[in-house]
Amino acid sequence: MIVIAHLSDTHIDGGHRSSERTRAVMEYLESLPYDLDAVLVTGDIADHALPAEYEQARSLLTSRHPVVICPGNHDERAAFRQFLLGQPPSAAPVNQVHRTADFVIALCDSSVPGKDEGFLEDETLAWLEDVLGKTPAEVPVLVGFHHPPALLHVPFIDGIRQFGAERLAALTGRHPNLAAFLCGHAHTPAATTFAGRPLMVAPGVVSTLRLPWEHHAHPEDYVHLDQPPALAFHVLDDEGRLTTHYRCVTN
Repeated sequence: MIVIAHLSDTHIDGGHRSSERTRAVMEYLESLPYDLDAVLVTGDIADHALPAEYEQARSLLTSRHPVVICPGNHDERAAFRQFLLGQPPSAAPVNQVHRTADFVIALCDSSVPGKDEGFLEDETLAWLEDVLGKTPAEVPVLVGFHHPPALLHVPFIDGIRQFGAERLAALTGRHPNLAAFLCGHAHTPAATTFAGRPLMVAPGVVSTLRLPWEHHAHPEDYVHLDQPPALAFHVLDDEGRLTTHYRCVTN
């Protein structure tokens, strides 16, 4: 049984609120009487892509469990690499792979510099195809990125989703061991499908999205700020079945 914690959208901004909500989630994971196989963080790590925000995030997201992180639309690639990952700065897509004998996580950079919507560059799709091609057929691959490639039926999010997703769908059809897609961006726990695979959306750490059929104080009232931070646990069993549990974290 493989157990992966999945959090997203910490939006570290140098303030107390975002850092304490992130700290609460990470302390909860540290206190578990179980060694997780990975902790996945799917983007919007910093709110303004400032070096100090990434340095704070780097400290907060340290764990005894393996941590893998990808950028979102609030992140900036060069600063993300330099101040969060400790790598030389570069404007190229931040694509990373976490390999074990039992599973693989391929984290794709769906960010588009200067824009809120997402898109997987040709370079990223070629990288993902290579990762999948080099993975034995019996080893499941979980593909993560920030932007969901499918409609969530929330206009605010759907307008800045991952576009060009038909290219990803075509790639998926060539690789039966691609087990699921994992993303963030929406600030709400959600579950749907894409290209015949599960598409699991992590809740937001910093805030929770108001759904279109919920109460809004005014048209721009998009998020709940008073709900607790939350995360997902993805369980991949020996039959290749993915089960997801969602948890709120209170101090």
